[in-house]
Amino acid sequence: MLADDVDVADSLLSRTRGLMFRRSVPDDYALVFRFETADSRSLHMLFVPFAIDAVWLVEGEVTKVKRLRPWVGLGWGTADTVVELPAGAADGVEPGDSVELVE
Repeated sequence: MLADDVDVADSLLSRTRGLMFRRSVPDDYALVFRFETADSRSLHMLFVPFAIDAVWLVEGEVTKVKRLRPWVGLGWGTADTVVELPAGAADGVEPGDSVELVE
């Protein structure tokens, strides 16, 4: 299990804000962004003062995993779902792996 405490960014405001302006997140936390179709999705770390692991998924299959640095990190990949996790939470997750979101 990658995270037990999961929030879904399902409004324009929550998607825009993401993890900005938070001081930290719990070790078992994930922020999930869902989209209608798979497309190129980008992330930035502006106003995020801690590192995160980002996982891009298409139909539950990992397409990319990247650790993003605080404040200056950038990442992009093809996804219909993007999961943001505390740095280190996605260690061992690789492209081709399956990730299931259970509600």
